Amino acid sequence: MSSTRTVNGVSVYRADPPGEPRGALIVVHEIWGLVDHIKNVADRYAAEGYLVMAPDLLSDAGVTPEIGAELFEMMYDTDEQRRSANQPRLRGAFAASRAPEFASGAIAKLTAAVDALEREKGVDGRIGVLGFCFGGSYSFSLAERDARVRAAVPFYGTAEPSEVASIHCPVLAFYGDQDRRLMDALPALETAMKDAGVDFKAKVYPDAGHAFFNDTNPNTFDPAAAGDAWGRSLEFLRAHLG
Repeated sequence: MSSTRTVNGVSVYRADPPGEPRGALIVVHEIWGLVDHIKNVADRYAAEGYLVMAPDLLSDAGVTPEIGAELFEMMYDTDEQRRSANQPRLRGAFAASRAPEFASGAIAKLTAAVDALEREKGVDGRIGVLGFCFGGSYSFSLAERDARVRAAVPFYGTAEPSEVASIHCPVLAFYGDQDRRLMDALPALETAMKDAGVDFKAKVYPDAGHAFFNDTNPNTFDPAAAGDAWGRSLEFLRAHLG
């Protein structure tokens, strides 16, 4: 059973497992917002036994799921002239999410989801976080700021090496080796994680790029990498959430 509802003042997509939960998972969307692709991901993890909540972090900043889907189409328009003409609209749409005050509000929404999951029958504190790109970065951030998170699975997210010392849960991060910006930053992140004593593992997929898990994007989707990451994420969550 799945539905969009308000939880602790935050709009979330909730997907329930078929039986008693083996744990709970917060799924954090990409920069396109709480679009159907993320709801589908939430449903898939729920089918594996997790009670899933996917909070909407961007509607309040002007990127509703409907607008996000429209922006996604603009970004990957095959007509180069239209794509170029749409760049100002894209930059303007995401400006609010880059404002300094946005991050604190997003973390507050994610924390509210943790609060709600903590009260759910059968969860017993077994709460993880998983996210993609924008959501991958916020998966790192939530793990840094909320010690109740027992496992974090960022897909192609970023984290500041200076902030990782406060992470107290294991982290499994996924990257594509063609995602040059994140690849360039990964060695420093690995060093910082090691120095902080964080159980951190990075899986890098050859010939895969950014957003390789998004099966609605033919420009970036890599079926082999996505399938392997899916299996590894389930194994990791089973190990750390029970």
